[in-house]
Amino acid sequence: MKNKPEFRLVGPLLILVLIGCQNRQQPRWDLALEGGQILDLDSGVYSQGNIYIKDGIIDSISSERLPADRVIDATGKFILPGFWDNHVHFRGGDSLIQENKDYLRWFLINGITSVRDAGGDLGLEVIGWRDSINSGLLDGPTIYTAGPKLDGPNATWAGSLVVDSDPSVSKALDSLQSLKVDFVKLYDSRISREAYLWSLQEAENRGYISSGHMPFTVNLDEAVAAGQDAIEHLYYVLKGCSAEEDQITEQVQLGELGFWGSMDQLMATYSEDQMKMTARMLIDNNTVVVPTLYIGQTLSYLDETDHSQDAWLKLVSPKMQATYQGRIDRSLNSSEEAREERKQLDKVFRQLTARLNEEGVTLLSGSDSGAYNSYVYPGTSLHGELRAMVDVGLEPIAALRTSASNGARFMRVNDQVGSIQEGMVADLVILTADPLEDISNSRKLDKVIKVGQVFDPAQMAKEIGCESCLD
Repeated sequence: MKNKPEFRLVGPLLILVLIGCQNRQQPRWDLALEGGQILDLDSGVYSQGNIYIKDGIIDSISSERLPADRVIDATGKFILPGFWDNHVHFRGGDSLIQENKDYLRWFLINGITSVRDAGGDLGLEVIGWRDSINSGLLDGPTIYTAGPKLDGPNATWAGSLVVDSDPSVSKALDSLQSLKVDFVKLYDSRISREAYLWSLQEAENRGYISSGHMPFTVNLDEAVAAGQDAIEHLYYVLKGCSAEEDQITEQVQLGELGFWGSMDQLMATYSEDQMKMTARMLIDNNTVVVPTLYIGQTLSYLDETDHSQDAWLKLVSPKMQATYQGRIDRSLNSSEEAREERKQLDKVFRQLTARLNEEGVTLLSGSDSGAYNSYVYPGTSLHGELRAMVDVGLEPIAALRTSASNGARFMRVNDQVGSIQEGMVADLVILTADPLEDISNSRKLDKVIKVGQVFDPAQMAKEIGCESCLD
């Protein structure tokens, strides 16, 4: 009788094949986004594909359709990294803790998956929220916080840490280290020239990222040389673009000129050659600029714009709205000349932003939203900033880079988040229209994905009683 070993193998082989097929059909991924146009922020190019997410991480990007526990059909839609707001504030004291916490959902509703908190008086609360979000116990954007600001004696903002000598700088930074802040923020209301430069140098020595408002007793190149990594707002860059910066600095040091009193002189002595040298200095030192154009325009036109029908305003508590009144009163009670000067400064800042971008300076989009900043609502104002960037001349792709891409690089986490690649955190937005065609389409949110968790912005807006907020 002939041996037929091949028949003896059929049974085991068939079983193995069936097991293999069965294993291939078992969902390996928690979430699949299928058929969407995936934007590479670096190249500005879309590619169609499927994104597979496991444990909050982008595990695979493939043209093949694979099984997942949940599938979202993104056909005809546009997938981008989640937005970053690179300048926000959580503040206002103990009576506004809940209002600030509520803003965490406002950011998610608007597709913002990361925020940079540029200092406030709710340090412990914010750090608690940050850690709870990172642990998956609280819904909200990833928070990178500076904790309390550094400033001089009798600082403008409550909760600031006083620095006026070498020992006090070390003590303040020890305190920030114990809080485990993500970067150091300096403010210029009372800080001396010496304390400012000491603080920057010591923060640099400790490996901290630093950002701030530069006192006008300091030249811009001095601050950058001391280690300042980000210039918040454009006043300080404008000073560095003046042909008479040295003279203006000396006048401020002598008490002959103040911050606001120097603005006319700075605008009058703006030098294109000096601007180019300043831009090159910023680039060479990897120093970024946060223009905050949207709030500048909003505050410059408080005397002309009626905000009473703003969709988001009806959600702002009376206590939070009360913090708006100071800026409103100062605007309405100022002279016609002062109001026109503020509007002229706003125009100069818009032109300066365009020139900085043309020269290749890295820009970060930040709203400056939070208590005291009238009608600059958390979440939606970031989209206003992106619109403002495009209005001054940036291409939509360049404006989008100022959010997630540049934000992640600045915080030194771009190997983890801020782009759509395998191995990156799954912080994503799905848009129903192309933001490269019209930057206003950044508001047309279908889904927000935060570390793989799916949020429906329309449903969330409905839950807080503001169905019209996303219109």
